This record gives sequence, C-alpha cells and structure tokens, in this order.
Amino acid sequence: METFRVLEVKQSIFEDNDRDAEKLREQLREQGTFLINLMSSPGAGKTSTLMRTIDALGDKMKIGIMEADIDSDVDARTISQTNAKVIQLHTGGMCHLDAEMTRQGIEELKADGLDLVVLENVGNLVCPAEFDTGAAKNVMILSVPEGHDKPLKYPLIFQVCDVLLVNKMDVLPYFDFDLEKLKEYALMRNPNLKIIPISARTGEGMNEWTNWLQSQIDEFKK
Repeated sequence: METFRVLEVKQSIFEDNDRDAEKLREQLREQGTFLINLMSSPGAGKTSTLMRTIDALGDKMKIGIMEADIDSDVDARTISQTNAKVIQLHTGGMCHLDAEMTRQGIEELKADGLDLVVLENVGNLVCPAEFDTGAAKNVMILSVPEGHDKPLKYPLIFQVCDVLLVNKMDVLPYFDFDLEKLKEYALMRNPNLKIIPISARTGEGMNEWTNWLQSQIDEFKK
C-alpha cells in the first residue's frame, strides 16, 4: 500500500484562471500526462468508479489521483489501497478547484512520468463546472438516485463535460429514473456529450468507459 501526503491548497486569483488553465494544459501535453477533471454530487460514486478504472487500466499505464475535499482524507485512504499514486487536496473551504489549485496538486503529485491523472473534484454540481482546471477532458458522474431531471436544473456542468457516466444502474428498478429522458435532457444541453451507463458496484458499462478513456489517452500521446 502506497502512502500519501495531504496538501493544503488555498484560494487563487480567479480572474486569471483561463490563462492559467491553458498554460497548465500545455505543460501537461508536453510531458505526456492526460488530466481528467471528474465531477459529481457527493455520493454519486466518483471514488468507487475510480477504483474500477484503476483496476482496469493500472497494469497498462501509470496513474495518479488527486482527491479534492474541503476536509478529510477518506477518499485518498481508499485510493491508496490501489497501485495508483494519490494525493489529498484540502481546499480551505472552497467548493471547487481552479487551475492554480490544480497546478499545485500536479506539482506535489510529481505527475511528470504519469500517463493519466484524475482530479476528483469537490462534490458539487455548480461551482466545479465554472472553473477550467486545465484538464484535457471533463467527466461527470450522475447516479440513478439523483433523478433524470438534473440537466434541467444544473445545465452548465452538462455543457462543459465531454462524458456523462450514469452510475448505479444496478438500482434502476428501485427508482423513478428514466434513462431515455436523461439522455434527451442532457443532449439538449450538449449534443456532443458521450453518455455511458455504468455500475461501479457490478462493473456494468466499465469496459465501454475504460476503452473510451484508453483511446483518448492513445490519441493524446500521438
């Protein structure tokens, strides 16, 4: 089991965020590190999905995980049980990360040499969507218990994401959740959004997700 460190990241200057994000994106491209910004509500299954992802890809590439929370190191402790490199980011009360905070995490993680880094953003459907972190791709997890109407209530996060993972499909029979309605509402917000139903508990849909991710990393490294 690999140990991990806790890094306290503080509020940065937001008006320069877009410039900082582009600078970080270029830096990561030069060193060949593919960064994903993973967003969701608390409890949607980010960490459990990451565990499945690491299990599928960990033997094929070097993976780093940045776990962002207002406080605690619960998620980093969970990820530290895998072969991925992990660091916990404390945001000092902030409900999201921006590009400068992400850069601090990348430097502390020593991401040069890693093929894939995933930033597990703070659990929130609003603030994280407003700040470009410098990621190559934005990915969102929406769980079945949250309901299919979320694209109507939180449009921005669907607009900025490249992939929507619909998690907890194994409990679909127990909830009033309409997958086709979700697809309709989500694609209304973002016609280019890729939607993949999954279950991090049973493994349903994980092959489609990890195959897509592998293809993006391969293309990125060309």
